[in-house]
Amino acid sequence: MSVTPSFLLMLLGCCLVTAIPRMLPFLVMRNMKISAPVLKWLSYIPICIFSALVIESFMSNGAQGFQIHWLELIAVIATFIISLITRSLLWTVILGVVIMALLRLLF
Repeated sequence: MSVTPSFLLMLLGCCLVTAIPRMLPFLVMRNMKISAPVLKWLSYIPICIFSALVIESFMSNGAQGFQIHWLELIAVIATFIISLITRSLLWTVILGVVIMALLRLLF
C-alpha cells in the first residue's frame, strides 16, 4: 500500500474529527465553574460504572473463554499512572490515546 498525499490528508481529517469532540469539552469546561446542582447530580454516578467500562476494555469472555488483552491492560496501567502524576484529565486522555496508539503500532 502506498501512502499518497490524499491518504495522509484523509487520515489527518479523521484524526481531527475524532479528537475535537473528545477534547473540546475539556478545554471549554476547564475555566468554568460547575454549579452545585450539577455537581450533586454527578456525585450520584457510581465509580463502579466507570470501573466496569475500564475493565471491559482489557478483559473479555468470548467463545475462547476468559481472555486478558495485554496491550490494553498495559495502556490502562500507564494511563492510570499518568493520571496520578499529572492530575489533569486532558493530559491523561491525550497520553492514554498516544500510549495505546504506540502499543498497537509496535505490537
